[in-house]
Amino acid sequence: MPFSQVIDAVIFDMDGVIVNSEPLHEAAFHDIFETMGFGDGRHGIEFSQYYGKSDRTLWLDFIEKHHPPQPLEELLAWKQNHLLELLRARQPIFDAIPALVCSVAQRYPLAVASGSNHAVINEVLAMRDLRRHFRAVASVEDVGRTKPFPDVFLRAATLLGVDPARCVAIEDSAAGVQSARDAGMRVIAITNTLPAERLAHATRVVRHYDEIAHLLGCATR
Repeated sequence: MPFSQVIDAVIFDMDGVIVNSEPLHEAAFHDIFETMGFGDGRHGIEFSQYYGKSDRTLWLDFIEKHHPPQPLEELLAWKQNHLLELLRARQPIFDAIPALVCSVAQRYPLAVASGSNHAVINEVLAMRDLRRHFRAVASVEDVGRTKPFPDVFLRAATLLGVDPARCVAIEDSAAGVQSARDAGMRVIAITNTLPAERLAHATRVVRHYDEIAHLLGCATR
């Protein structure tokens, strides 16, 4: 059955779906680890294990490994501020996203459900005038528990006033796919960050944004 017959809203993940920010997240962490004296891989963090999860989750694991003198909140602020600098400098919105979001918003109410904080979400959605297309924004800040828990997707559905079972999520990470599925949503996963086999629990896995438009019954040209 086409998605357009069984959904009433579309909820986008942000990092890795709207914006090509995963490399910038890693770069921001690497820069900070270097400054802290944990360069050249001495930090012991495997970044691919944190795709779709929050900075807090990564920092808690780092603190457990290395016991740095800085408190958690200081580390969180340090990394977020550096990431914002990188985002402003590079503006890495995926090329196909503005047209896709504009087209999908003409047919469905849209929300963002992100593991990033509102400051980062606001910075990204200000690019290419994307914010006007989204009726709601849900951040991990609003719910506490990060993906793969379903909380942020459930929050987005609540803000839209739509039954989660009538939503489709657009994701790029295994944690995000699990989060949306546990929220009771259908999931379209795009292979921007992980190979298709790592996203196998999604309802559909695609490689290109025009496939998303087709599944949602929307035209982008």
